[in-house]
Amino acid sequence: MVTMLVGLALFLGVHSLKILRPAHDRLSAALGATGYKAAYALLSLAGIVLAARGYGAWRAEGPPILYTPPAGLSHLSMLLMVFAFVFLVAAYLPGHIKHALKHPMLVAVKIWALAHLLANGDLASVVLFGAFLAWAVADRISVKRRQRAGEIAPAAFTPRWQADAVAVVVGFVVYALFVWKLHLWLIGVSPLAVVPAV
Repeated sequence: MVTMLVGLALFLGVHSLKILRPAHDRLSAALGATGYKAAYALLSLAGIVLAARGYGAWRAEGPPILYTPPAGLSHLSMLLMVFAFVFLVAAYLPGHIKHALKHPMLVAVKIWALAHLLANGDLASVVLFGAFLAWAVADRISVKRRQRAGEIAPAAFTPRWQADAVAVVVGFVVYALFVWKLHLWLIGVSPLAVVPAV
C-alpha cells in the first residue's frame, strides 16, 4: 500500500505542478528548462513504476472489497477502454477528435480511470483509479481557468480526417495488444480473466 501511495504522490504531484503555477514557476526558474524537463520525466517514471508495483503488491495481499461490480459493468469497462486508447493516440494528432475534445489526453485518463472503477471494487483499485480520476478532473478545470485568464492558449491547427483515421487504427491495435498480452505482462492481470462470460 505504502509503495503505491508514494508512487501516486510522485506521479500526480509532478503532474499537478501546472495547476500550482507558483511552485511550477519557481522550480522551472531554479532548474532551467532542460533540468526541469529531465526532473519531470524521471520523477514521473519513478512514480508510475512505484504506483504500478505497489498496486500489484497490494492487490496480491487482498485489499478490502468495497463493492462487487455487476457482470455488465466489466463488459462496459472493456468497451470504454477502446475509446480511452483512441483518445490517447488522438492527443498527439491534429484531427477532428482532438479539436472536438480540446484535451483528449485528459479525457482518456478520465475514461481509463472510470472504466477500471466500474470493473474493480477493491480498496487498492478505488484509491489508485479514484486518484487519477480526481486529478484529471482538477487538471481540466485548471486548464479552463488558465485559458480564461489568458495564461495559456490552445494550439491552433487545421483538423485532418487522416489524423482521426490513424488515431482510430492505432488505438484499436494498441487496445487489442493490451487485451491479448500487454496488460498481463505489465500489470500481472489479464482483462479477459475478470470479464465474465455472457
